[in-house]
Amino acid sequence: MASAEGRFSTLEHEYAIYMMSRFPVVATYLGGSAFDPSLAHIDGKLRDYSAEALKTEDARLSDFRDGFTALDAGKLSARRRIDRSVALAEIEFLLHQHQVRRHQERSLDSFVDEPFRGVDWQIQGMTPTGAATYGTDAEWQEVIARTRAVPAYLATAEQQIAAGVTAGNTPDWRVLLEYGLQSTSADAEYFSRTLPQLAATDIASQQRETLLEGLQAAAKDAAAAYQHLRAFVASTFFDAPAGKDVSALKPQFRADRFVFGETEYNWALHNNLRLTTTAGDLFTQSWPVVESTRATMVATARDIAKSHRWKAPAAGPALVRMVFAKLSLDAPTSDAQMIEGYRKTGEDLVAYARKTGLFDVPADYRLDVTVTPPPLQNSIEGAAYYPAPPFKKTGVGRFYVTPTGNNLAELRQQHNRAAMADLAAHEGFPGHDWHYKVMTRFRDGISPVRWLTPGAVEDSSSMWQDSMAAEGWALYSEALLSEPQSSAPNGFYSPEQHLYQLRGQLYRDLRVRIDTGIHTGRVQFDEAVTSFSEVVDFLPGSCQDAKALKVEAKRASCDAARRAVTRYSRWPTQAITYEMGKGQILALRQRAQQESGERYSPQRFHLEFMKQGTIPAGYFGDELLQALKGPVAAQ
Repeated sequence: MASAEGRFSTLEHEYAIYMMSRFPVVATYLGGSAFDPSLAHIDGKLRDYSAEALKTEDARLSDFRDGFTALDAGKLSARRRIDRSVALAEIEFLLHQHQVRRHQERSLDSFVDEPFRGVDWQIQGMTPTGAATYGTDAEWQEVIARTRAVPAYLATAEQQIAAGVTAGNTPDWRVLLEYGLQSTSADAEYFSRTLPQLAATDIASQQRETLLEGLQAAAKDAAAAYQHLRAFVASTFFDAPAGKDVSALKPQFRADRFVFGETEYNWALHNNLRLTTTAGDLFTQSWPVVESTRATMVATARDIAKSHRWKAPAAGPALVRMVFAKLSLDAPTSDAQMIEGYRKTGEDLVAYARKTGLFDVPADYRLDVTVTPPPLQNSIEGAAYYPAPPFKKTGVGRFYVTPTGNNLAELRQQHNRAAMADLAAHEGFPGHDWHYKVMTRFRDGISPVRWLTPGAVEDSSSMWQDSMAAEGWALYSEALLSEPQSSAPNGFYSPEQHLYQLRGQLYRDLRVRIDTGIHTGRVQFDEAVTSFSEVVDFLPGSCQDAKALKVEAKRASCDAARRAVTRYSRWPTQAITYEMGKGQILALRQRAQQESGERYSPQRFHLEFMKQGTIPAGYFGDELLQALKGPVAAQ
């Protein structure tokens, strides 16, 4: 009879295959086609959201739950006990999503985004076939197959949304405007024009004309399906589809429908994010943290003004705004200078890590900075990190910076020299790029269940367990560089860079307040918008005050705040994962320092943490601390 470890390994492999077969776009993101031969053609598929398919899926998930539950945790290794808990939480999330929340009846953003995102990731990960061409014949055939699947996929989406209308379970009006009308049109344009143009540029093959013909036909049908979905949304929900605000909708669909609710929020905190706190506690505890960060920013800004001999306003908000304005003037004057600035900043960050011993950085590691390619520029504002698919042995993560078109105002606002270090630390080193490269190096020791992103990779259907680790690590990385080290008493940042790091921290501090507030009814949407503008941008005045909005800076601030709060309203609990994940790392580090004393090694702590994969520390904290007490394993 197979051991408990052996039975778990077999069951886990079956479960991972099943999960990726049911979530093909997640499989593409993870490189699932290389995970098992049965997934060889998964990149040519889309998820089946039909009621019958979800019913069958739930039955199969219940079987997996019984299988994992039947395994005696006491007979499993520490690693397997963690993996078992992760798998059970993932299954509970999906069953809850389908049966309790019935999110499939209102997840319009998922329906609209998923086909585009799947094709986008396919193209991003294609094999180079020349100096400027990409994709083997087989890879383009998978793109064609997935594109052909779009009409049926969107027809099912219409059925689910219609069922939601009947049940009174409909999307928030903001989602209907943004995704039902705007994104459907944009995706129709992508499939009808952009995708065929990309293929015409990228394909270099003897079968080029055949591939282009097949793709153009499939893309035409996909675009028509998006237009059909748009027409369905317009006729179902809108009185005036050309409208720009809530008044465009039929009266019965104008109410706010984004609120998650206290019970659901707490359920997600406990099951998905493995936190023991509550939404109410997070809301109450968040404001003193916000105030503390703002106070530190004011003090830092005052020191900067004094060091530069700038005449400073007495009031804190005006002082901070003035210092940011002054610092923005020291900026690249071209996109080429911007990219070079990030590249040089990356070199400085890596050199600092080697000097301080925070990480054991291989001699051949470097942070590569890449100009965001044209297909991704519309979806990446400023900068972003795209990890390599972990289940594939090929591919490399990319720290993308989107060109501005040499827009001096944008270069000053987003990419001035003082702002670069914090962004490079988050997206690059020691943030996402270093994190994912370390995890890839040790991927054979990271169980497949820890890579999965149940529900979706990044939309309202996602479980967000990966954000706790990935975004938490990136925010921790930003803060780590501000800490004094024996060989660097002031940390990495200059005072000017530190001010931008504090601003990034303030964003995340306030997100906890806003996300818990708007989703439990403690804060109204418009109140959250004003709070964001006043707190983050240090601009007093209500975003509902016509007089205040006559000032261009306040108007721009309120517009940005509204976009941010709209995003939080659509993705409950995502906005808090940065701060919660960082907090878990700091708490674990403190415990490790206390328990290890003089034997504590930041290198070892950081390495062992990253080797746990993309799951919240609540799953593995105690086991990690226990492992740190043992001998150092050979790397």
